[in-house]
Formats: sequence, C-alpha cells, structure tokens
Amino acid sequence: MLDHLGNLERTHSCGALRAEDVGKTVTLMGWVARRRDFGPLTFVDLRDRDGITQVVFNEETAPAAHAKAKDVRGEYVIAVTGEVVLRAEGQRNLKIATGETEVSAREILVLNDARTPPFQIEQTSADALASEDVRLKYRYLDLRRPQLQANLRLRHRVVAEIRRYMDEQGFTEIETPILIKSTPEGARDYIVPSRIQPGKFYALPQSPQLFKQLCMIAGLDKYYQIARCFRDEDLRADRQPEFTQLDVEMSFATPEQVYRLIEGLFTRVFRLVGAELTEPFQRLTYAEAMRRYGSDKPDLRFGMELQNLASALEGTTFAPFASTLESGGEVKGIVVEGGATLSRKVLDELQEFAKRYGAGALAWIKLSDETSSSLLKALGQETVERMANAAGAKKGDAVLIVAGKSKVVAASLGALRNEVARRERLIPENVYAPLWVTEFPMFEFHEDDGRYYAMHHPFTSPLDEDLPLLRRAVEEGETHLLGLLRAKAYDTVVNGIEAAGGSIRIHQREVQGLVFKALGLTMEKARERFGFFLDALEYGTPPHGGIAAGIWTNF
Repeated sequence: MLDHLGNLERTHSCGALRAEDVGKTVTLMGWVARRRDFGPLTFVDLRDRDGITQVVFNEETAPAAHAKAKDVRGEYVIAVTGEVVLRAEGQRNLKIATGETEVSAREILVLNDARTPPFQIEQTSADALASEDVRLKYRYLDLRRPQLQANLRLRHRVVAEIRRYMDEQGFTEIETPILIKSTPEGARDYIVPSRIQPGKFYALPQSPQLFKQLCMIAGLDKYYQIARCFRDEDLRADRQPEFTQLDVEMSFATPEQVYRLIEGLFTRVFRLVGAELTEPFQRLTYAEAMRRYGSDKPDLRFGMELQNLASALEGTTFAPFASTLESGGEVKGIVVEGGATLSRKVLDELQEFAKRYGAGALAWIKLSDETSSSLLKALGQETVERMANAAGAKKGDAVLIVAGKSKVVAASLGALRNEVARRERLIPENVYAPLWVTEFPMFEFHEDDGRYYAMHHPFTSPLDEDLPLLRRAVEEGETHLLGLLRAKAYDTVVNGIEAAGGSIRIHQREVQGLVFKALGLTMEKARERFGFFLDALEYGTPPHGGIAAGIWTNF
C-alpha cells in the first residue's frame, strides 16, 4: 500500500548535501534512480532536479525502513528521513557534488510506484539514448533526464538575465496581441477560426513586427518582449513552427546603437556558460561574407576561405571552365590543410555532398610528392599547379574546386567548407566567434516566377545612399536596379548559426509606398493588407530600428 505525504516537508534537495552537513537530520524526496541490494544493506540513489544523493538502508538500525526499501524500483517516488553521514574512505564518489556523503535512513514513505520506463532515464552516453520517436512519445520521462533539466534551467537563467539587462538599458517589456489580422512576412500563417464571426479567421503572429513599430509611433521609445512566434513552414534544425525570441525595438536608433546593445547582451548571456566574448564583434558585409565564405552565416572558428581561381585559368580552352567564366560564372576552391591524404572514397563522398547544393562536379588537386588532380588530363600539369598556387595551397594540402553560377559556387563550397571542417575535426571546441553580417541585399530575385521579393521583410530601410536607386527602379521602371539595393539590415552570427537578425525600419510613408510598389503591390492591395500601418506612418513616426534574437537551448 502506498503512503501519504501528510505534513512532511523536505529539508534539502538531492543535490545539496555536503561534508559540512554531516550529523544533520534531513528529509529528501525524489525518484529512485537506482537500487542496489547487498543483503542487510540496501543502497538507493535518490534523484531530483538538483542531483543525486545516496541513501543507505541498514537492516540492523532501521529494519522496517530496510524491508520497505527492498520493494522499491526505478522511478518510484519516495520520501526519506535520516542522518547525513560521511561515506567510508574509498567509497566516495567525486564525480557528483554529493559524493562525500550519504543519508543513513530511518524512515521511508513510498509515495507512488512506477511501471518500468520504456527507456533508461540515466543514460551514460548519447549512444545509449532511445530513438527520438520513443523519447517524444514519452516526453515527460525524457525531460527527467539530467541533461534536459539542466538545459531548461539554463534557458530560465538566460531569460532572467535578458530581462535584467534590458531593464538596465531603459527598455519597457510590452506584450503584443497573439490573435491578429494576417500580415504576411514570408512564411505561411497559422490561422484560427473565429467563433463570433463565422467564416473569418485570426492569424497567429510570425513576429510582432508591426506591433513593435506601432509602439515606436506611440512614443514608447524602447520596447522589448519575450515573444512567442508561429510560422507554418517545414521543420528544419534551425526552423520550428513555434519558437520564442527576444524582440527589441528602439526609437532614433542607428545600427551602431543596436550593435552595442546586442553585443553587451550577448556578452552577459554567454558568461552564464563560462564563455567570454570579445567586443566589438567582427563585421563583414553580406557581399564580403559570400565572397570569402560562400555563406551569409559563416563559421569563423576555422579558415578555408573561398579562393577565386579565374586568374590561373586565363586563356583556358577547357570548355566547362571557359564557358563558365565567359558567362559571368566563377571557378573557386577551398584549401584543405593536410588534405593530400584524402582517399578517393572520401573525395567521391564530398563530390556527392557538393552536388546536393547544385554543383555539377567537384574537381580536386592534391599536392604531395607528386601533384595529382582530376583535372590533369584536361588542363595539364602547368595549369593545375598554377591553380594550386592561386589558391595558396602548399605541399600536403588539397584544393577542392567548383565551377558554375556564383550562387551555386557559393552554396556548394560554403556547405562543403563546413562539412570538411566537421569531418577532419578542424573546428576547435569551446570557442565562440561572433560577428555581424551587414548590408544585406534589399531584394532577391526568384527565377521561378521572375520577380523580386524582400530578403528580410518589406519594412526594412534601404541604405540612404541607395534610396535614389529605389526611386529610379520604381518610378522609371528600371527594375534591374532592385538587385543592387542594400538594406540597413544586420544579423548576429555565432559559430555559423544565425543568432539574431534585425534592421533599421522605414519610417517615412513615401518610402514605404515605394517598397510596396517594388514588390508588385498595388496601392489597393497594400491598403488592404497594411492600411492601418500606412496611416500610422503619417502621424510623426520617428526613425527606429530593432532586432530579434532566438531564445534556444538544445533540448
């Protein structure tokens, strides 16, 4: 028969007891992580969110408790009262914080029993984990795992630190509506039917974008929110249908002010995991990031920058390279230090990897005692060596080469750079390399329907010096100029992951109208979707800008 808790209260958590607590009478409560039966002695590892304490039941000193303890099993919920004692020499477990002590139990209450779990809660390695499907089905058990509990508590500390920091910087936390009118921002909305108005629907916010801009028009000056957002898009490692972000907006803001604010915040938050960031963060324009790394979120913990090999191919008659260069494409490569030892099998695997990103083929050069290359027959020894020199390769290295349209070369070599670094273990551990990627394109052209779309969202301001190009593109029909426009947009990237993104917003009604026209929106359609916002811009909107940072820990 199960026991009742009654008025019994626990005195300590299972991770709290230390040598200085010896002699105290304590009451612990938690889950049985493990039971070991040694006849007259029974040992139970008792677990709660703070850790594990070893409890010993002695048949001689507490026969009733000992008899009861013999019947408990894994994940039973129990309460134990006893005295804290030092473990015997040679039996101390220095791998856990409570390992010097144990509790000599006098009483035990069995508060609930448990079926045998479908997987082991206390796994010793990632290899011992149950399948993801099983863990998600029994998520409540999965979340008992110490690593996941630690992640959730870290997330709590991160959010608490964010709130402290933003308050110190003079920001006001404001909640914005969840049930809203659809204001498309790039992904599909989740919709909720209205009971009061049949046939009509609310949308769930993809972000509080327009609301935070309205807060600036209202004169609230500095806004932030721990915002829940919803996007009906396919699952990816860094894209979820619902997520939480720190949403920030400030009036009279320049990009430099946003940079300083976020650098200070990131430095504070990263200290929670013992990491020190160096301020100011490195900066790269979008164009430079794509040219050097093939990615707008490059991982700067290792090198392998993309090298332009066009100069080494001047006058080449090799058709794949010649036609690519003549049509405005690129031939680029990355140097893998020590890569001369890469096997043909590995090179074939890397070629298949590059093809996933649009590359037609992956050529290679290996510099050992003799230069070998997949291009020797087509180009000859001299040209191959000239390409290796142009890439900056030295003896013992390999050069991996892709030719094609600029977008294809960037995408395939950018991804290949990360893959090779992972395979060859070139990424240092416990290193954080934050940077700002700035001056993103204002628009991007989609070949499938032959039109331009906003790269971020349609409320992003162009660079001041590019505003005349916007006017020409819209008012004089020179739409090709849209591809040249740069935005006051910026991302914070840490170790190849986009950690935050934002922009300075459009605050003038006329400019917002030009952007809508550039995106193919008629004034009628723009007013239908954003009429309330266009009206608001006419009532003294201050210059403003902001950013949103994902709040995430791996659990």
